[in-house]
Amino acid sequence: MSTPHLAFASPRVLPRPAALPGRVVVVDVAFAATVGTSVSFEAITLPFLTGLGDRLAAWVDHHDHERHVDYAGDRRFLLRTKAQHGACPEMITPELVRTIGPIDTICAHVDLDGLYAAAKWVLEGVEPYRGADDDARAVDTRIGTPGPIAARIDRALRARFRDDQLKRAVVWWLTGGMKPGAHHDVIEEAAREFEVRAKGTAALSERFAIKGRVAWVDSAASAAPFDKTDLLLAGQARAPVSMVKDSGMLTIAAAFGSGWDFVRLLELGGGMPTRVTVPESRFVEALRRINEAPEPVPTGAAADAE
Repeated sequence: MSTPHLAFASPRVLPRPAALPGRVVVVDVAFAATVGTSVSFEAITLPFLTGLGDRLAAWVDHHDHERHVDYAGDRRFLLRTKAQHGACPEMITPELVRTIGPIDTICAHVDLDGLYAAAKWVLEGVEPYRGADDDARAVDTRIGTPGPIAARIDRALRARFRDDQLKRAVVWWLTGGMKPGAHHDVIEEAAREFEVRAKGTAALSERFAIKGRVAWVDSAASAAPFDKTDLLLAGQARAPVSMVKDSGMLTIAAAFGSGWDFVRLLELGGGMPTRVTVPESRFVEALRRINEAPEPVPTGAAADAE
């Protein structure tokens, strides 16, 4: 396989189809869930699909969405749920890559899960190292402990989550034999920056307030940089559900496999059931719905642990 062009995306921020050369594979990018009046499948995902047209070779994803059913008959779409696959790389097999055939562009989600999926596609469905799929699942579900390679990359990505140079360095380092050099140095530098964020996270974690089942904190309480994922996990250590207010938005999370489905509870249409983001204006409503909801029934890993 020739070296593909790499592009990065999130459900709400997709590249222009014209900027993606040739046949395109999309990995670990969820269909957009409805948030407010400007973010929805119809406003974001559908125009992207229309713009790619026949150039879309495959879309591989593991996030829940009510519109998956619309593409059940299209063999280019391999769409599953978070309960079926805790991470995307495990869905990418040598058989899948062979079936799809030559591609020119990989459009990947911006987190470790997405970059590992991109690397695995470049390697024709083979893990970049033994246990990489398990590491991606541990990072994406926050269940279990990832190995040192994934833990370092995860910290680097969370320190510089907007840095596309870092994302490319991760993919090319993984696919190039993980050797010393420029790509490794970029990852190491970003990972060291994470330690600064860790201090800000620790300070904010002391400010959680408890409202019934929910631990919540407003990031405006501190000007220091912080890591949202670790802050949410700190909240979950205090209550079943954690909330972080940040920049006008409200991120809500519970443990993977806990049985919480915020997509359904807050009528969002799609996304990860146990982690969603909504406008901050829904704070009071979200607190009420979560605290009034029936006790969730644990599923998957959470159920197995009991």
